[in-house]
Amino acid sequence: MRTHWEGPVTVGTEQVNATNLTVHVRDAARDAAEEAAKTLVADGVPQRLAAKDAELWGPRAAEEAAVRLGWLDLPQSSRAFLPELEELAQQLRSSGLDRVVLAGMGGSSLAPEVIAANRGRELVTLDTTDPDQVRGVLNHGIDRTVMVVSSKSGGTVETDSHRRAFEQACSEAGIDPAERVVVVTDPGSPLAELATERGYRTFLADPNVGGRYSALSAFGLVPSALVGVDVAALLDEAQELVPSLAAETGNPALWLGAALGGFTGHDKVVLTGPSPTGFGEWIEQLLAESTGKEGTGLLPVVVGSPHSPGFAPASDSHLVAFSESHQEVSELADTTVTGPLGAQFLAWEYATAVAGRLLGIDPFDQPNVQESKDNTKRLLSSADPLPTGEPLLAEGAVDVYTTDTNPALLSAEDDLAVVLRKLLQAVPEGGYLAVLAYLDREGDSRAVRLREDLAALTPSPVTFGWGPRFLHSTGQYHKGGPQNGAFLQITGESEEDLRIPGVSHTFGQLQLAQALGDFGALGSRERPAVRLHLRERGAGIAQIRAAADRVRP
Repeated sequence: MRTHWEGPVTVGTEQVNATNLTVHVRDAARDAAEEAAKTLVADGVPQRLAAKDAELWGPRAAEEAAVRLGWLDLPQSSRAFLPELEELAQQLRSSGLDRVVLAGMGGSSLAPEVIAANRGRELVTLDTTDPDQVRGVLNHGIDRTVMVVSSKSGGTVETDSHRRAFEQACSEAGIDPAERVVVVTDPGSPLAELATERGYRTFLADPNVGGRYSALSAFGLVPSALVGVDVAALLDEAQELVPSLAAETGNPALWLGAALGGFTGHDKVVLTGPSPTGFGEWIEQLLAESTGKEGTGLLPVVVGSPHSPGFAPASDSHLVAFSESHQEVSELADTTVTGPLGAQFLAWEYATAVAGRLLGIDPFDQPNVQESKDNTKRLLSSADPLPTGEPLLAEGAVDVYTTDTNPALLSAEDDLAVVLRKLLQAVPEGGYLAVLAYLDREGDSRAVRLREDLAALTPSPVTFGWGPRFLHSTGQYHKGGPQNGAFLQITGESEEDLRIPGVSHTFGQLQLAQALGDFGALGSRERPAVRLHLRERGAGIAQIRAAADRVRP
């Protein structure tokens, strides 16, 4: 393994290289990054961060940071469980278990999904409460399936529901769940205790690593190894970057953090790249949940390509391209990051921590995530039916609702195209529109095209998130970041609901309660928000897209 630096350059130039990672920043972003990097170096940030100094983010954040910096050690410390992991992978394959389903949310699912996709391996990710999608996963190949139940807290409601449903499916098929469930969790969690009671194979992760910083921990590596990824090579890629992290020069991760946090006024980070596949969604969670708080933050806007609507220079946008190979990704990009996946994981985590210092926030907490969870729990615990209310208007397969705090946004005389036009017009100056789809990520995949449909109609950034997955990602930014968002929530009828064993509600009820709970949280902030409920999903998605086309001038 190479441990020297290749061509280290001083902070202040356009490009900073380590052995296997390059960060290139140009024009106004470069100038801003240069000033920010000078401040960081003067404050000793590279050395202090590499030494895990919890005081870097101020006294209020020190207690949390003291138990959240273990990710810096993962390129080495994660190697300890690799022999046990490889042994398990071989056992499962020799038993004919060649289908791996990952039940996890946010930090527990996004990284392994990226790793598997970029190493050409098939990993089935279950990060939804949509009954159609859950049923589709459980009804397929149960005889050759192992489920990785992955939850840091051990109490994630979605993951617990997936586990219950999978255990039930195993029992109905005459299969002992103890032969099919692998648990990844923190020591002492409720899930760890349950796994011990039931004899589930368990990998305990480093408790000093937060979920969104856990790509190179057991959360990222266990499911990846079980589908056949050489995870040791991934750690090698990250380890090559480690010597540069304490350096004042030749430190591309520092340069990236300076660009992200120092490009003042450019708080919309528009992300695209040809590879790693799905990497933008991983960065999205890391940046949004880490920085979106106390009324500030960086809003990630993931787009399909440099030619997609939204990837264009704007007064508040920072255009960022990423790639695994050292090729020109986009001439438009303000910042370009190139290097292998393992190094990219570590560099972005480091850069996000650095950006947090520049923004003056704690990059390791998520104070507003709990609000929607509490709303969901309250709705499910009520003896009354879920309070969907009466639609403001109904058109074709779509019912339209708005929040109680924005009754004047729409009227019963509007049609769907007018609804979309008014919502776009209601985006605050310097704000954004978020499309939040509580649907089947596989069966309703056409919904993702709504981002480009709507982005073509407005100069404001447009984001897209699958619910409830985004609640563990951009959901923190929506409620804790700048209060300048407008929101288009989409829910839909399912063909058939699915019971969650051992609890009183179904997957469909849980999904709707999560949507209504978050809709209420957005409404309490008096932000423009509309919910479109699809009585027939395929027709409803087509109808929304057609309405967007009618909005065009």
